[in-house]
Amino acid sequence: MYKAFVIKYGEIGIKGKNRHTFEDALVSNICHALKTVDGDFKVEKEQGRIYVEALGEYDYRGALSALQKVFGIVTICPAVLTDDNGFDKLADEITAYIDKIYPDKNFTFKVHAKRGRKTYPMTSMEINAALGEKILERFPELKVDVHDPDVMIYVEIRDKKISFYSESYKGPGGMPVGTNGRAMLLLSGGIDSPVAGYMISKRGVRIDAVYFHAPPYTSERARQKVIDLASIVAKYSGPIRLHIVNFTDIQLAIYEKCPHDELTIIMRRYMMRIAEHFANEDGDLGLITGESIGQVASQTMNSLLVTNEVCTLPVYRPLIGFDKQEIIERSIAIGAYDTSILPYEDCCTIFVAKHPVTKPRLQPIIHSEEKLSSVIDDLFNKAIEGTETIEVR
Repeated sequence: MYKAFVIKYGEIGIKGKNRHTFEDALVSNICHALKTVDGDFKVEKEQGRIYVEALGEYDYRGALSALQKVFGIVTICPAVLTDDNGFDKLADEITAYIDKIYPDKNFTFKVHAKRGRKTYPMTSMEINAALGEKILERFPELKVDVHDPDVMIYVEIRDKKISFYSESYKGPGGMPVGTNGRAMLLLSGGIDSPVAGYMISKRGVRIDAVYFHAPPYTSERARQKVIDLASIVAKYSGPIRLHIVNFTDIQLAIYEKCPHDELTIIMRRYMMRIAEHFANEDGDLGLITGESIGQVASQTMNSLLVTNEVCTLPVYRPLIGFDKQEIIERSIAIGAYDTSILPYEDCCTIFVAKHPVTKPRLQPIIHSEEKLSSVIDDLFNKAIEGTETIEVR
């Protein structure tokens, strides 16, 4: 029955003279998402709507699922597209639609017509009344309820297309990916960072990522777990360029030369330095982390201040005010939670202090890092040169 989808967007509609840029980006992202779906599709924009039309047989459920992962889409309406062959023909098609979609006619309805094409010979109110009359003639058991109907039948008459539909599905909202630059995500095997990547991507930011691997202390399964998490985020963000950094030697040097209660904060500072190196190489405009104030010792206000000191790029923390349960709920919603809780530890959990400092001060941390001065430059360069970069889709 459904050979098309009417796509509605939100924020894009208030972009003024730049609106067409955001619409074009959304059309491009929809086309990219549908490449994984069986069937051929035509995607067009017209008067504040985007139409996805199937050119033959296609995977309806697969198409709907793909569209529900495209940022910028607010509502997805499975619809019937029809030519303008006169009002009587349109009424016949709508009554046939109702008969097929709603075999049980025990419901109330309302017609809501929108006449974008002002040359159409009937006004919106006239269309509503005339269609309602035709539907009642065909199905006298139905009743009209203009205040709280069980079924709302939408009819949109635009310059090139006439569409009608009565069902809708929620899209993810946000802005089309690629309309707000790029940023580098520090991606671990935990719950938080994939959610942070999802949320920044929802604002139109394209994602690169860096993962810190510590063989032999972390296993190949831990590495694959992070790749799998990147793949989950990529369903929403598009392809992710993932840098896999061997961080073992730097961590061992920190463990050997620095106070153990400062291990985590010093380790985080070197992670940020390396992440910023690759961010600059990739043309990224900031770093992204999954930190939330006070969640662990390295995420106190003092710790975040000390961590930020090594960065020249801005650091975006979309989860900063979330509690853990909120993050878990978002992780479940995007399909990342079951992978995130797999018991394969990352380098952050292997080299953790028993009693980490919770209120670090900058100057003592800098003083402790001076103990690494004889080895850190070589280790830093070695980690950069040995980094493996892959594209995750």
